[in-house]
Amino acid sequence: MDINKNQNNTVDSLQDEVKHSLVRHKSILDIMTKLQEYNSRIDRAIAKSVTSCGCIEIHAKKQEFESKSLEDMVEKVDSHITGDICPNCKEVLEQEIGAYIYFLTALANTLDFKLSDTIQKELERTKALGVYGMK
Repeated sequence: MDINKNQNNTVDSLQDEVKHSLVRHKSILDIMTKLQEYNSRIDRAIAKSVTSCGCIEIHAKKQEFESKSLEDMVEKVDSHITGDICPNCKEVLEQEIGAYIYFLTALANTLDFKLSDTIQKELERTKALGVYGMK
């Protein structure tokens, strides 16, 4: 099953826009470091949601993987997050994730492949392997 054509067009449109708008950070080295930078900014935004805003809390503990089946395990593992992201923190996270996606798209352009094809292949692998993919 293909990803929704509308979603596919959105990804392709983004890839085309990034191709025409990226000037300053066109080097593969710039793109790689920008991906690292925005990954850190996403982590920081999540941390600030906990420590400054308080809209979410993190209660981490050992995950219990002792189940009779992988399906049971999926139900038992926990994200360790309680609460809900508030609108302000969500806006910040969306901006940081959006910037990350921008540079991920730039990476795909630089390496000359379609991001929508990559998403489609990952969808197919995920559907085929399910919980056995173990990512």
